[in-house]
Amino acid sequence: MGYNRKIIVVGAGPAGMMAAIRATALGSSVIILEKKSISGNKLLISGKGRCNLTNACDLDSFLKRFSKSGQFLRDAFKKFFNKELIDFFESRGLKLKVERQERVFPVTDRSNSILDVLKDELRKNRAEIEVKSEVKEIQIKNGQVAGVVLADGRTIFADKVIVATGGVSYPFTGSDGEGLKIAKKLGHTVTDLVPGLVPLESKQDYPRELEGLTLKNIRIIFSDGAKKIESEVGELVFTSFGISGPLVLTLSGTISEWLKAGKSVSVKIDLKPALTQEQVDNRLLREFAANPKKSIHNTLKELLPIRLIDCFLRILNIVSNKKTGEINQKERKGMVLLLKGLSLDIIKTRPIEEAMITRGGVSLKEINPRTMESRIIKGLYFAGEIIDVDADTGGFNLQAAFSTGYLAGESASIN
Repeated sequence: MGYNRKIIVVGAGPAGMMAAIRATALGSSVIILEKKSISGNKLLISGKGRCNLTNACDLDSFLKRFSKSGQFLRDAFKKFFNKELIDFFESRGLKLKVERQERVFPVTDRSNSILDVLKDELRKNRAEIEVKSEVKEIQIKNGQVAGVVLADGRTIFADKVIVATGGVSYPFTGSDGEGLKIAKKLGHTVTDLVPGLVPLESKQDYPRELEGLTLKNIRIIFSDGAKKIESEVGELVFTSFGISGPLVLTLSGTISEWLKAGKSVSVKIDLKPALTQEQVDNRLLREFAANPKKSIHNTLKELLPIRLIDCFLRILNIVSNKKTGEINQKERKGMVLLLKGLSLDIIKTRPIEEAMITRGGVSLKEINPRTMESRIIKGLYFAGEIIDVDADTGGFNLQAAFSTGYLAGESASIN
């Protein structure tokens, strides 16, 4: 037996909830259908549980942080951008703070605080949320949305449907690709799905012994043999399989594409990015001259994290108890080169299921950027990670989800 709603939102993530909030604020009757038992699963784990919900930089800087087609989001951002998002939460009693690199967090440092505001607003606006409700099919009549069919056999009729089911990363949160399958079945093009913001696996196994070690104030340079990309100065983390951390995640989308194209990828870790090779050499000469009888292991404590020293010396084939005064010119030059370029061969990314975001999704050519409505099916809208836009870490992806959700909710209500 079916029943009517003006708008159905599929997926109770940040894009879906914001779509429902905007639509109900404009007077529409809305039901959110969420397949998991609770809403906002992925939101809760964002920003390591702290929820980096946006970035305070200006619009042009913001758009540059998207890997491709960031300009598609310009209309959504003009409608609802970082200032509006910050005002949305602060006007509802949740104070926010701006941290380094202009990342915005709740002062509570808890993702739950963001989710609570969204859920309170949905309740206040009388939006209905139905959990454990999986949509299996969107019904179309004469090229226009007519409703949805649920996995339990029920049909819910509607004038508009907003699909905000996410990508395929972190499937345990509900982003398992079902929405993309539905979009494809309806005739939409889904571009290749590759992991974005994902750790990388290395051929060498020394990262395993360094697992958990964070290198700060370093730079990484990736190469595919022909092209190079260089990071800003920041942090890298060694893992049991390779490398992760903000610098790695930010550039991982490009690395994923290189690997998918069959290219051989290497990375050099510049442990002293503020110094030239000559300056590093002079620093070593000074340290060696001041401590000729000190072991090279202890001397390097002035230059490297303690956990890295044994690995560093083993790569150079230098015994750790060798006196600093006994280090020859060739060995010193080797140290200089390694301090400026600790190398790893990258063999693959971690699986897309472990990526923070999905690169790829519903083709932007088939979505109207001024409304988020499908160009193929009238009354069908897309919002959030299901569409083919993605960005660096730093709050950019969540802002895109909130903005596209807001625009989709508004458009579905007034069009």
